[in-house]
Amino acid sequence: MKNVYDVLAERGLIAQTTHEKEIRELLANEKVTFYIGFDPTADSLHVGHFLQMVVMRHLQDYGHRPIALVGGGTGTIGDPSGRSDMRQMMTMETINHNCECFKKQLSSIVDFSDGKAIMVNNADWLLDLNYIDFMRDIGSCFSVNKMLTAECYKQRLEKGLTFLEFNYMLMQSYDFLMLNRKYGCKIELGGDDQWSNIIGGIELCRRKDQKQVYGMTFTLLSNSEGKKMGKTQKGALWLDPEKTSPYEFYQYWRNVDDADVIKCLKLITFVPMEEINEMAKWEGQQLNEAKRRLAYEVTKLVHGEEEAKKAQSAAEAVFGGGSDNSNMPTTAITKDEAKEINILDLMLKAGLIPSKGEGRRLVQQGGVSVNGNKVSDIAQNICESDYEDGCVIIKKGKKVFHKIVIEG
Repeated sequence: MKNVYDVLAERGLIAQTTHEKEIRELLANEKVTFYIGFDPTADSLHVGHFLQMVVMRHLQDYGHRPIALVGGGTGTIGDPSGRSDMRQMMTMETINHNCECFKKQLSSIVDFSDGKAIMVNNADWLLDLNYIDFMRDIGSCFSVNKMLTAECYKQRLEKGLTFLEFNYMLMQSYDFLMLNRKYGCKIELGGDDQWSNIIGGIELCRRKDQKQVYGMTFTLLSNSEGKKMGKTQKGALWLDPEKTSPYEFYQYWRNVDDADVIKCLKLITFVPMEEINEMAKWEGQQLNEAKRRLAYEVTKLVHGEEEAKKAQSAAEAVFGGGSDNSNMPTTAITKDEAKEINILDLMLKAGLIPSKGEGRRLVQQGGVSVNGNKVSDIAQNICESDYEDGCVIIKKGKKVFHKIVIEG
């Protein structure tokens, strides 16, 4: 049986390791407890977190035990990594609510039954710390000069790094120390932007307890141009179906660029590598089948098989000219609005455009259709007579479809 390290490497998931040989041997010869942290900055995880969940599942499938650490404590500060400004401060009520929301989403991928994985909140040890004791015991282990060379602080220094944020590395490092003491946790995993924080935790465990622990980062989910994936016109690609519908989620992956589909299949699905390697030989129209597989597999993992099938059938009905639009994203309007409403106002109400200016540009470029007919005039109104079978279908660009129905 393959070492799970080799599985992660083959799929391109590993970015950096602190001790490659030792980690490989550890994962081959022991049942290892490892952790990944999730700060509750929103009430849903997004697709960037999903890649981390997939890594946890790979390791768990090989008998290792994940700790999902929710940052009820670190979330009060917020990670400065990758930020050009300070995160908005949240109340404890908001933080606790967000942590609860994470549990359900994590459980869709990671098996928490019978102690196979555990979920821990760092609020349990961070919120009651005595500041003086913490600074004497932990702060004395960190060099300010060394901390300032970390990538997570460099870009913040240009605009102003608060002392509050500067403490984040100490708190995350303390998490690793506590998890090692409490649960024998030996490896911290995280996105490649977490490298400096992971190193801090490893050094702290060595200095305080003379324990050797390890770190490994994985590839950030980015496209062939190096830009982060998972951003839509509405914002992040959320795992919560109330924030990003299963149909929209499916469509995002169905519409990835040809250059990105194989990489995404490797990183965020469990499709066997033998199949993915065959797909890598495909060209042109064949890649559309790979995209369908990608969209279905990821949607099934996040939303379940039933929702994945619904999203797939709705997408195929739309693109294939079928009549089943029951699972298409929908906006309801009042009977009064349905009598007559300008196309730009209707698109704005449906969330298809961020502004009328953007709508004008789309219409002028021929990028808007209503019930299959191209809109050529920004003054065009949609009237009751336009509703076929009780709905109007707006198409934006080549791939975005939206249904408008009348309330009641």
